[in-house]
Amino acid sequence: MVVAFWVLIAGLLAGAAPALESVEDNASANLPPAASDSMKARDLVRAQLPGQDATPAIIVVRGEGADAAASAGEAVTRITSALSGTARPDHVASVISTVTAPTAAAELVSQDRGAQLVIVPMTGSPSDKSFQNAVDKVRALAADRAGSTEVAVTGPAGIATDTVKVFSGGDKVMLLATILLVLVILLAIYRAPLMALVPLLAVGVAMRVAETTGALLADAGIITVSSQTASIMTVLLFGVGTDYALIITARYREALLDEPDRPRAMQTAVSRTAESVLASASTIVLAMFALLVAVSPALHGFGPYLALGVAVMALVAFTFIPALVLLLGGGVFWPGGVAKAAERSRGTGIWHRIAALVARAPVRVVTAVVALLTVMSAGLLGYHESFNTLSGFRAATESERGQHLIQEQFGPGEIAPSTVVVQSRDDLRSSTAPAGIAAALARADDVSRVGQHPRFGDDGRTVFYDVVLDLDPYSSKALDTIGPLKDTAQAAADTAGLKDATVLIAGETAQNADIRSALDRDTTFVMLLVLAIVTAVLILLLRSLLAPLYLVATLLLSFLATLGATTFFTVTVLGDEGIGNRVTAYIFVFLVALGVDYNIFIMSRFKQELRTLPPAKAISAALTRTGGVVSSAGLILAATFAVLMTQPIRELFQFGFAMAFGILLDTFLIRPLLVPAIVRLLGDHALWPARPRRKTPPTPADETVIPAGRLLRAFTRIAVIEACTWAGLLIGMYFKYIPKTTELGVRIFGALHGAAFIAYVLLTVLVAIRLKWRLGRTTLFALLAAIPPFMTVAFEIWARRTGRLTEPTPAPTPAAPRVPSGHHDRTNVAEHGPR
Repeated sequence: MVVAFWVLIAGLLAGAAPALESVEDNASANLPPAASDSMKARDLVRAQLPGQDATPAIIVVRGEGADAAASAGEAVTRITSALSGTARPDHVASVISTVTAPTAAAELVSQDRGAQLVIVPMTGSPSDKSFQNAVDKVRALAADRAGSTEVAVTGPAGIATDTVKVFSGGDKVMLLATILLVLVILLAIYRAPLMALVPLLAVGVAMRVAETTGALLADAGIITVSSQTASIMTVLLFGVGTDYALIITARYREALLDEPDRPRAMQTAVSRTAESVLASASTIVLAMFALLVAVSPALHGFGPYLALGVAVMALVAFTFIPALVLLLGGGVFWPGGVAKAAERSRGTGIWHRIAALVARAPVRVVTAVVALLTVMSAGLLGYHESFNTLSGFRAATESERGQHLIQEQFGPGEIAPSTVVVQSRDDLRSSTAPAGIAAALARADDVSRVGQHPRFGDDGRTVFYDVVLDLDPYSSKALDTIGPLKDTAQAAADTAGLKDATVLIAGETAQNADIRSALDRDTTFVMLLVLAIVTAVLILLLRSLLAPLYLVATLLLSFLATLGATTFFTVTVLGDEGIGNRVTAYIFVFLVALGVDYNIFIMSRFKQELRTLPPAKAISAALTRTGGVVSSAGLILAATFAVLMTQPIRELFQFGFAMAFGILLDTFLIRPLLVPAIVRLLGDHALWPARPRRKTPPTPADETVIPAGRLLRAFTRIAVIEACTWAGLLIGMYFKYIPKTTELGVRIFGALHGAAFIAYVLLTVLVAIRLKWRLGRTTLFALLAAIPPFMTVAFEIWARRTGRLTEPTPAPTPAAPRVPSGHHDRTNVAEHGPR
């Protein structure tokens, strides 16, 4: 039933949801915050200058030989004619060239007159397939009419089209490589074909459910999904899903040593891994939601979709994987058999030797590992960021070739001019102030030229200046010029007597400067919040204040070493222009959220072993028992992220390398050496203020207060019903305010919620009585159970106060018709709705 349920859910969602590619938003992820100055300036340009809302394609034509100028001019004439006629491609709004605008020759022709530009504004959204097809037709026409000249189509329209092509070519390769890689590793670990297929089937179900749910939410405008997010989701689910499968099935094999009954052994395995797997999934989900505090769209929209995927994967791991393993029976361990699989869970010899090393020389282990991580961190000396999208393509594109031609023939700044916007309260068309501001801008540092004639907006109070820098507009130095350039324009406006003038700057350079400022702020906030989340989860899991501190310290060391190694390899060795501007934040969030998983697995097992062993033997037992399975899980997770290195995008390549490298550090240095050595040195204080308490055989008096298994099972089932009906009630109440939705679902969920809550409270009291009021977690569950009714009431109050739920108006008594008593309630509900 469980397996059929998940297959049915995946099938129903697949039939109802749109294709994920159709709802992806790749534009907003590369923009600064909507409230930034550059976005305000862009909105003014579009509002005040007609036709500026189009996306331009820039055709660069370069002649060859002695008659380069003449051949370039002839080619531009032919291209202009082809794009201006009735047979021009769709989405082409107009053509700007020396043929249609001779007065703009100074800006469209290079100094040696051997190259010319043709600007083709294109209507529509660059994410639409028809727009991309139109760009391809423009390229075909330009190449056909170019003759002997060199031609390339670049600009925002060309870059957007090439970006889609680069991504579409890599997704299928990445998915296939991930599946094959994970399958090979699982076969090597399990040595049983059916068991190796279980994690892959679970990941497939979770991925299908997450993708379709995400597509529905994106289509409704609730979340945003980009191509990069979708790529990372694929490898994340494969890595996390196989990790959870390995942890659960390893405990299942271990439980089979003492319990031959497979369902009971699986129940034991799930109960013993539930705490650590739940803590792991919660950490990742909360870390993803931490990105919501970011103001930059690249980070803000990144988390919810990935949090959804991990949450679905955790649910599948707890339900689908155990059910499927039991459904396959003893054949799941073929050809080795159940006994051989169970015996392998005792741990291999290498982990006994590592545990002995840590126990013998913990100080040397800590010193050596910390020194190695410090050396790796030295790579940060070469750290710098890049904001050039085209330089991040690891595949040749026409738009990049076109930009290189523009830089060579027209200067570095011509590929992305800036627009300085000055807005005043007075009409500027008859004022001398615009000319004075233009002169001041032309004298500013790092300015190559200013457009010949300022452009006035429709209101006459706004003037626009085209400013070209003599720097690469995507370089850090160019980004640094935006502030001084704005100050120059502001000072010139004040000198000219413009009171309360507003100066803004639009363009790629200004947008990247705002992106950099937002990312600097966001990275700091996100890092602090993620560290707080991880610390809180560790405190709750380990019931310790000291352990979270040294565990988080190891995570920070791992992050610095990973970022240093990534910088050295990709920038110093491979020659990348810099680290992608969002990569650092991505590495930190994912590495901390995923790296802490292995600390959670070993420390939770250490805590369990402390019940019967002293700390020194407990950490050795935890390392020995978790060594093989956690190392296998880390190897798979690192391998799945390494698949991102097949993508032809710099950010994904760097992110994939960093995650693979960092996870291997956590798996084979931090978790098996550094953390156990620190625990060994701290001894009884490793979980301070908690102290080790070893179990003693229970007395008859103790056994009388332990609740019966049947009562606990009922308690757990009612808790699940309570949680599901609470979620269902809130969903039903939300849809209550959407047209064409009946209120029957709300009533059903409300009745189930009330019944489940009453039963839950009664069982809580009963369990508390049987436990002699030593509540512990029972108290926590009881408090959590009290939350849903209050949220329901708050939701209802909010709906009434905001007018989304109106009070029912009773029908006038005199005019009320007499109806039989058996029909009165139905009529009242039909007319006025339930209260």
